[in-house]
Amino acid sequence: MSAERETVVMGAPTVRHSALRSSLGLVVAKAAQTGAGFAFWVVAARATSDREVGLTMAAVSAVMICTQLAVLGAGSAVIVSVGRGEPPSRVLDAAFAIVGVAGTVLALGYLVLQSVVMPDTASVSVLFWLTFLVAAVTGTLVIVLDQALVALGRGASATLRYALGGGVSLGAAAVVAWQSHGASADVLMACWTLGTTVACIVGAVQLRRLVGYRPRPTLRTARGRPLLAMGLPYQLLTLTERAPGLVLPLLLAHMVAPEAAAYWYPAWMMAWAAYSAPMLMGIVQFSEGVRDPDRLVSTTWASLRLSLAVGGLAAAVLVILAHPLLSLLGERYAESSAGALRWLAAGLVPYAVLQAYNAVCRAHGRYTEAIVVGVILGVALCASALWAADRGASAMALGWLVVLSIGAVAVGLRLVVVLRRVARDAR
Repeated sequence: MSAERETVVMGAPTVRHSALRSSLGLVVAKAAQTGAGFAFWVVAARATSDREVGLTMAAVSAVMICTQLAVLGAGSAVIVSVGRGEPPSRVLDAAFAIVGVAGTVLALGYLVLQSVVMPDTASVSVLFWLTFLVAAVTGTLVIVLDQALVALGRGASATLRYALGGGVSLGAAAVVAWQSHGASADVLMACWTLGTTVACIVGAVQLRRLVGYRPRPTLRTARGRPLLAMGLPYQLLTLTERAPGLVLPLLLAHMVAPEAAAYWYPAWMMAWAAYSAPMLMGIVQFSEGVRDPDRLVSTTWASLRLSLAVGGLAAAVLVILAHPLLSLLGERYAESSAGALRWLAAGLVPYAVLQAYNAVCRAHGRYTEAIVVGVILGVALCASALWAADRGASAMALGWLVVLSIGAVAVGLRLVVVLRRVARDAR
């Protein structure tokens, strides 16, 4: 992976950190976010009933779905545009305007749709609607901020914003738990939203201090249309990666029971801490592949090895400490979800292979192939988990692992073929 070097961004010299430092910085940032997030749910579980926790978890999943849809590939488009030498300020102005509007529209659309389709579990609280809207918009902006700073070689800056954001949401939840037992889902949602808002504000300050960028969002067609045209294929591919994990808690909460979502989500959230290593390193791999296509093969294998080493360590910890960690939420969570967490943690290896394959497809422009694979795999993952839902979270996770492993074998073989072809063409 490339060494650190000085570049000129927006008229001022700035140090572009190495891909290794960016990768590890992002992993540490996600670890801080996940740790604070887990502590948040521990406090929430002590502050209210399983039903309210399940509804809050479903709402958080809905926010994440909205943010993933609202990004519209703008973050990936920023990586490509900046990597090709376009002025970062012009690209970022268009990207932030697009995702801000998209996040607002999608959040409002979801709230209205939920009220019509699922009135029994939908909240009509003004506080819930307001915090859901703010969480969706700021969450979308944070995704673009992350990828913009990766493109600019400052991915490690994520640690500070996620640590501060997580600390604020945890502190707010602790105050709620201290004041009263039986907090409603809208109050817990407000606590969670405070964290995403703080992370967004800190990210904007970092972007200004590190690279001198001052946001001037614009919706001019001449700037936005090329960004959307470039970003949408990346967006579709990203959705195939993220949608299964985000959609499943919603399906469980509204089709099975809120308690089912409450028992599944902590296991998934903790497993995602391990999965974040290959996911984040895949972003850096993609960025480096765009900037330096001749190093795509070596960068891919280096990223995969690092993903397995870092993510594997996290997965091993989760397997060993599954019951003690989940018991912090309550003994009923440990009994219901410890087996699920172990099965999901074992999925780190196939998930790392899938991320390496998708990163190569992004860098090499193989969108259609990867999207088709992702859609088939995502549907199969959700279907297997829902089919096993009546037998508990452990059975759901085992079905998830089996399907993910089969998919990883297929894409792993394809990855070897593609990289061999890339290496041959480069000679």
